[in-house]
Amino acid sequence: MGTLLGALLVAERKQWRHLPSLLLPGRWIWRQRTVRYSSTGRSNINKVLIANRGEIACRVIRTARKMGVQSVAVYSEADRNAMHVEMADEAYSIGPAASQQSYLSMEKIIQVAKVSASQAIHPGYGFLSENTEFAELCKQEGIIFIGPPSSAIRDMGIKSTSKTIMSAAGVPVIEGYHGEDQSDQCLKEHAGRIGYPVMIKAIRGGGGKGMRIARSEEEFQEQLESARREAKKSFNDDAMLLEKFVDTPRHVEVQVFGDQHGNAVYLFERDCSVQRRYQKIIEEAPGPGIDPEIRRRLGEAAVKAAKAVNYVGAGTVEFIMDSNHNFYFMEMNTRLQVEHPVTEMVTGTDLVEWQLRIASGEKLPLSQEEIRLKGHAFEARIYAEDPQDNFMPGAGPLVHLSTPPPGPSVRIETGVRQGDEVSVHYDPMIAKLVVWAADRQAALKKLRYSLHQYSITGLNTNIDFLLSLSRHPEFEAGNVHTDFIPQHYHDLLPPPSATAKEVLCQAVLGLLLQEKVVTNAFRLQTEDQVSPFASSSGRRLNFSHTRNMTLQDGKNKVAIAVKYNRDGSYSMQIEDKTFEVLGDLCNEGDCTYLKCSVNGIVSKPKLIISESTIYLFSMGGSAQIGIPVPKYLSSAHTEGVQGSALAPMTGTIEKVFVKAGDRVKTGDILMVMIAMKMEHTIKSPKDGTIKKVLFKEGSQACRHASLIEFVEEESDEA
Repeated sequence: MGTLLGALLVAERKQWRHLPSLLLPGRWIWRQRTVRYSSTGRSNINKVLIANRGEIACRVIRTARKMGVQSVAVYSEADRNAMHVEMADEAYSIGPAASQQSYLSMEKIIQVAKVSASQAIHPGYGFLSENTEFAELCKQEGIIFIGPPSSAIRDMGIKSTSKTIMSAAGVPVIEGYHGEDQSDQCLKEHAGRIGYPVMIKAIRGGGGKGMRIARSEEEFQEQLESARREAKKSFNDDAMLLEKFVDTPRHVEVQVFGDQHGNAVYLFERDCSVQRRYQKIIEEAPGPGIDPEIRRRLGEAAVKAAKAVNYVGAGTVEFIMDSNHNFYFMEMNTRLQVEHPVTEMVTGTDLVEWQLRIASGEKLPLSQEEIRLKGHAFEARIYAEDPQDNFMPGAGPLVHLSTPPPGPSVRIETGVRQGDEVSVHYDPMIAKLVVWAADRQAALKKLRYSLHQYSITGLNTNIDFLLSLSRHPEFEAGNVHTDFIPQHYHDLLPPPSATAKEVLCQAVLGLLLQEKVVTNAFRLQTEDQVSPFASSSGRRLNFSHTRNMTLQDGKNKVAIAVKYNRDGSYSMQIEDKTFEVLGDLCNEGDCTYLKCSVNGIVSKPKLIISESTIYLFSMGGSAQIGIPVPKYLSSAHTEGVQGSALAPMTGTIEKVFVKAGDRVKTGDILMVMIAMKMEHTIKSPKDGTIKKVLFKEGSQACRHASLIEFVEEESDEA
């Protein structure tokens, strides 16, 4: 065993290092708004291993530190310099970047727990958090699993079993098929009996994985096969259940907690209806428009569900709710949820502390009567993704990252810092922005303000989309449902429009002022004070200098004539309009701001200039403006092999459906890729004949790599 450990683990037993000020005690990324119970009694958990990564690992470490509990982190090779590794008291390497060889390796994590003398393991969410075998293994090894008993994970993790248990317990259940016969024909027959549209769902797991909607009999088989492939990859189990799909439903879930003394409580509901790719993107508590009587019935049904499986610890009971506020059990997540902070904000609790204390054998800190609902909270998930490209996940470095200032009513839950990389191997979530206020409208206003303060460059994010969503009149009115984004797609994602000319003037001013900074630095270093490179004032003896500049606004080049005025200001002409512009740069903390006036209107946007892009962030919105590269400096421009199918992003080839010589039509499925934990179908861009398949199953393809080469078709012209 010792030899095996030596081969598997590289232990870093650390003393406290000099951490960024954002992470030092007393200046955490979030401060709890209020705690409604005192931490009396000493927990018998003195050291906890967090079997996870990213923001949830950081979240658990903060509470452990507050409680005086030592934290142990694990990390893959891709996460060697990650934030959770830096924050923990100890950190251990557990293998390659691939989750199956690191964060999903039960044996390695148990070995780290033994070597580090950890008394408990907190699984976070995802990975091993709902793994029955792992919970049982912890018990066998005498390690406390911070979660429910393995029997509850098993009963609630298999959706067909959970629905049977819920039905017997008197919890409302939606019509469907949860049987053992998994043949295609049987499932298809039951889909016809239930009536289309039907939801096809993996019996294990969650997070939108292995879930498809079949809206007609004709597309049932394709959707079934796709759901099975994704479920097999995510959960190693491709068994499916069917449910009647409720059009425009709400996704409402209830936070429950149970202890080892038979007590269970609910901490009210969260609305998680607004989703894309079946994954939540913005959550709130309490649910808008839910009256106290419905709230009580929801909570009592959730507690009934928890008690039916002798539940212990944090859990979430998810319901589908129709337009008449009828609700039906959907599933139970036997772990802490990603969106748990909104519940903490409206109840004044620390749910991770509850988890640690309950795992230590203590009773629930509060009775049902003592849990109070106060105010309203939103959580917005900030992802590295491109909403304009069907929310395609992204990966790459966070070149610049600045956030709203955290405080009692604003939390930033994150596992990355400026300079870190969003890895292709894991979920592309950058952070969760959580806000609280006295009521929904005030909280929504604070959410918008905080989103405007978030600035990220280096990769695409969904921040502007979240702003658009939060401003939508129907969202503001609380009329949310799971089809909200598809229904309002054109409002939420309008075609890109031309950047305002005033903003283009700001971009040019930023470039000119940066030139001054560089020139002044050169003048201080050079011995030739009359060098032409030591001045950028544009001063001429008998006339004002005019300089022609070009910026790239989306696909369009914009010509700007800049006249240098003697008082240090500029006159800028764009098309037939002239703007009087002046300003200066100022630094605040690590950020540079552009104090400027355009035709007398004063503003102070945040300014970031990279090699080829100017970024401007303000309360009016953000702008990304290109700096065209001269042809003699640019490399040869290529757009892939002519007549090929390209990888939308870096990922693994899961399935190949064609071979050389096959004849295909436009839209035929060629391959399936797995990237950022999602399945992506590669379809033929044209009619033609396959000349060569460039990647085999299991191989890795980089973004924009040619996957399939087509035979060149002869021209019809003589």
